[in-house]
Amino acid sequence: MGGEKEWFLSMLESNGVVILILTVLTFILLRFLYVIHQTGKPLCPTSAKPLSTLIVLGSGGHTAEMLNLLAALQKDRFYPRYYIAAATDNMSLQKARTFESSSDDEMGKDKAEYMQIYRSREVGQSYITSVGTTLVAIAHALWLLIKVRPQVILCNGPGTCIPICAIAFFFKVLGIRWSSIFYVESIARVKRLSLSGLLLYKLRMADQLYVQWPQLQRKYPQSIYVGCLM
Repeated sequence: MGGEKEWFLSMLESNGVVILILTVLTFILLRFLYVIHQTGKPLCPTSAKPLSTLIVLGSGGHTAEMLNLLAALQKDRFYPRYYIAAATDNMSLQKARTFESSSDDEMGKDKAEYMQIYRSREVGQSYITSVGTTLVAIAHALWLLIKVRPQVILCNGPGTCIPICAIAFFFKVLGIRWSSIFYVESIARVKRLSLSGLLLYKLRMADQLYVQWPQLQRKYPQSIYVGCLM
């Protein structure tokens, strides 16, 4: 009888663990489906308070396009502003500082911060070694998002945005923080999305994904055509 009792208790413990795991997985799945369902819906601001905003910059024309976009925004609605660029990209942050110093938004410019993040992969880096750097970039993105806790994330193409958006989406699923992700595809993308845009589009991570060419919107119908923002 003693052996049967121990076996019965062991089975109860095992079943309890299985039930707990299934319950957690079910919750995560339902939460994931809820986040996917909410993604892409028109966002209605519920408060007039300013929104803390994380702005992802990138080398090449990405930073110039992003700063043009910021110039058209109501900057008093988006602050404090946190500018982030790759650790090897010093020019982008310098341009952001110049942009802020010339801004007429006195309240916002005093609350602008500038940060750097490790790249997932450098140009010319092998895919094998990029596995390690990608893990480092994800860990760094996790630390930055915990530190900043942005309500809005603005990005427009640099690969630096992928680990940031992935962590932000993960936080949504877990119910930790809801950061609205706005992705604006580069004007240079006429016929197809960039790799960053395609990943965010296919994985439904961006709340709103904007394109600047009508034929691009027809190819990706869940995107939003906004015309040329330059």
